[in-house]
Amino acid sequence: MSKQAHTEAVVAGHARIGAAAGRIALFAALAISLQFTAQEARAQGGDRSGKDVVDAVCSACHGKGANGAPKIGDKVAWSNLASRGLSSLTQSALKGIRKMPAHGGNQSVSDLEISRAITYMVNQSGGNWTEPISKKSPPAERSGEQIVRAQCGKCHLNGEAGAPRIGDRSAWIARASQGLDAVVRSAIKGHGGMPARGGMADLSDAEMRKATIYMLNQGTGAAK
Repeated sequence: MSKQAHTEAVVAGHARIGAAAGRIALFAALAISLQFTAQEARAQGGDRSGKDVVDAVCSACHGKGANGAPKIGDKVAWSNLASRGLSSLTQSALKGIRKMPAHGGNQSVSDLEISRAITYMVNQSGGNWTEPISKKSPPAERSGEQIVRAQCGKCHLNGEAGAPRIGDRSAWIARASQGLDAVVRSAIKGHGGMPARGGMADLSDAEMRKATIYMLNQGTGAAK
């Protein structure tokens, strides 16, 4: 091989090495970029929906009822669970219960995503819960009257299932004598025929308090 040909071969070899290195660097940069994009999306509230989490994680057991997990669609099983309220169910899922490991065996699932997955499974099994939103951008709290009109009034307007009827002075004065905090705690946990949080799992403790005060005021004639 002539000296010129040898030089050309060396230059071509270096060019191929440089091109390969460039492709490797490009792929590495792309991978890093995708990683940070995903992290940024999560940081900006890009949590997955309940359905996405269930499809990816929970359905392995809850889809078929494996390992004693309540099967999605089993209305009786999920109705009993739903009566505990979203907060209680979420804490059990985060810590793990019986054969289910903490976070459903996937630590990358956030607390919010766990709550959303539970809500989705409850709704697929006859429930009507509202999927939780990020606490980084919560909506304005609902008033007591709004909550009562949307949910509590279904029973308390007509005294269904033994619920004290709104406006029944004697019934509400008896409850008011227990103290406001006791009445609110009872409503949050559920009492008698009333499920936890009145069956509206996305109600905050503050909203439960507002709704309770509104009904007490309507029943006792107290000033708002």
